[in-house]
Amino acid sequence: MTDAPVYNVSTPTGGDPLKVDVNAQYVGVEWNYTYIILCSFIVWLIIPGIGLLYSGLARRKSALALLFQAFMVVAVTTFQWIFWGYSLTYARDASPFIGTLKNFGLRGVMVAPSPGSADLPEIVFCFYQLLFCACTVMIVVGGAFERGNMIPSLIFSFCWATVVYCPLACWTWNSNGWLYNLPSLDFAGGGPVHIASGWSALAYAFVLGKRRNIDRTSHAKPHNTTLVFLGTALIWFGWLGFNGGSTLNASVRAMLAAFNTNTAACTGVLGWVLVDYIKHRGKFSVVGACEGAIAGLVGITPAAGFVSVWLAAVIGFLTSVICALLQDINEWLHIDEGMDVFKLHGIGGMMGAFLTGIFASQSIAALDGVTEATGGIDGNGVQIGKQLAEVCAISAYSFVVSCILLYILKFIPGMQLRVHEEVEMVGLDRAQFIDEQIGERALFDDLGGSSSSMLDGRAPVVVGSQEKK
Repeated sequence: MTDAPVYNVSTPTGGDPLKVDVNAQYVGVEWNYTYIILCSFIVWLIIPGIGLLYSGLARRKSALALLFQAFMVVAVTTFQWIFWGYSLTYARDASPFIGTLKNFGLRGVMVAPSPGSADLPEIVFCFYQLLFCACTVMIVVGGAFERGNMIPSLIFSFCWATVVYCPLACWTWNSNGWLYNLPSLDFAGGGPVHIASGWSALAYAFVLGKRRNIDRTSHAKPHNTTLVFLGTALIWFGWLGFNGGSTLNASVRAMLAAFNTNTAACTGVLGWVLVDYIKHRGKFSVVGACEGAIAGLVGITPAAGFVSVWLAAVIGFLTSVICALLQDINEWLHIDEGMDVFKLHGIGGMMGAFLTGIFASQSIAALDGVTEATGGIDGNGVQIGKQLAEVCAISAYSFVVSCILLYILKFIPGMQLRVHEEVEMVGLDRAQFIDEQIGERALFDDLGGSSSSMLDGRAPVVVGSQEKK
């Protein structure tokens, strides 16, 4: 067996490529970082997948804005990550709560062994973790559904990644983080990704207020089911890399994590469809099946590398059923969070974290040859309490800090978080995009078959709260 490379403080970049072969230290373990690079490419597909999902769920007059935002979010988040996001999260001299600026501007981040795994060059690890951050921010902006102003939303994305995501990821995955050392068990982001994004999206919707002139009955249907299905398919596929690569090596545990991910998504579909079938007296919903798949993916994220396949099936099913039964949670909370980010990611993430504490198994965690973890199934009941501590800490921090950040932005002169009422009525697309491009919506409507013809490319005229040709 080849010895793992060792990090040398005196050469933080891993060596001078003009003087030595910096690749030599990874001879014999190349398959590990090749696998993680492949997983990174797969994870990237989640971002346009979320854009397609959100676009399909929205009314057609705001569909382009959500697609456009997918690319803008990944662009802004990438800048934030290479500017200081990576350093604030994974700096080796981090405190238990936040990293330092030791790696500001990716200084020293190149071919040295990464803080996550000695078998990975740090630049590979950095890229993989960047995509986690980008996916999370993209989930959060769903809270601004159909009423958030584009530029303030992008500024919020940069700030939110800095003051919410980076500290939470540091708590959870940095070896100095307090949740890491508690330890709470979070394989691939149940806390920093899902619980945080769910509560933050709820905060976004709360601060913006309810949409105006919305017909709740007619809006129960998405404007384009085809886009919802396609977006879900990309998210499902991307999640195989999201969870499958979180071992940070190409071990048996990684393969099991991918298997568990697919299994939980499948049982998530079955759980949600079953609830719909009973609730609607023998009728099905394609959108419901898509929501079930996402609920299953969310639930298994913290547990994928800690549980057996059958327990992954249980986690996906239970998470999906609970989320489906909370269909009216927005009405209960009196918050217009139309994308159901809180229901699917917030509640789903909390369920997944709790069930991880119950079902985590030492024999599964050890499949990568290095990880030690026990859960309630091994007789470690204390772990359930530690999982609840993670849930409470991340929920409170993400909601409160997001609200504070949004209120600060809201009261900055010229920083209008919410569009004007007339813009909201006409639609974000007509207000924020070049007129000649509005006809692009015809493609969306034609694909979905859920709207009357828009093939002539003319945008709908809004009269009151109703759209007419």
